[in-house]
Amino acid sequence: MKNIGNIIKTLQNIMRKDQGVSGDAQRIEQLGWMITLKIIDDKDLELELMNDNYSSPIPENLKWRNWAANAEGMTGDALKNFIDQELFPGLNHLDVSENNKRALIIKEIFEGTNNYMKNGTIIRQVLNQLNEIDFNNSEDRHVFGDIYETILRDLQSAGNYGEFYTPRAITELMTDIINPRLGEKVLDPACGTGGFLTSAIENIRKQDVKSVEDLKILEETIHGMEFKPLPFMLSVTNLILHDIEVPNVDYTDSLNREYTA
Repeated sequence: MKNIGNIIKTLQNIMRKDQGVSGDAQRIEQLGWMITLKIIDDKDLELELMNDNYSSPIPENLKWRNWAANAEGMTGDALKNFIDQELFPGLNHLDVSENNKRALIIKEIFEGTNNYMKNGTIIRQVLNQLNEIDFNNSEDRHVFGDIYETILRDLQSAGNYGEFYTPRAITELMTDIINPRLGEKVLDPACGTGGFLTSAIENIRKQDVKSVEDLKILEETIHGMEFKPLPFMLSVTNLILHDIEVPNVDYTDSLNREYTA
């Protein structure tokens, strides 16, 4: 069995060799957008198998499977130039005219995200490590969930973001006390990396989710808002890892609006 913890450590060690990445916060952001695209593509592959009518909002040439998945594929300057000149601009300008929530989420993630890595050969090494993880494999996904918590703790100690990430034990205790149930609406207007939302999802799933229809109701009643780009990206990824197909997380400042009784 592959050790996903070792894969993540290897990724971090590889990224330290790239002169463009300075410090833990940049390394986590870099790793974050790569993991996000890999997770979205793995999920797209699953949805395409389950639904003949499903179509990913990501153009063919920008899908992970077509530029990142081949271990012998693009590398060096060609890969670096593709990411900077095609991938990021393309995802920044996804067509959202048809109100495709999945497209909007991806567009918003890449509006606020940077590619810090400068060495295309090192980028290829990172991609090849990430391809060792299959996010459609329940065992891989479960183990990665624990690794994800470690990444979030690293972010908390990365410094100077002025943010507090609530430990999982606290989010789970508060969720147990509130005990949300299927059909009740759950809103976190400053959801950070999605800790409270995922605790609510698991609480409801344990007690109430017995069918695909129940899962759809759950998906429609979980709602988050986050104003900062990095936690927004991480919260979306976190919800996808908890089987929320299209996370209802808004990239917005929840305080920047009028609230009336």
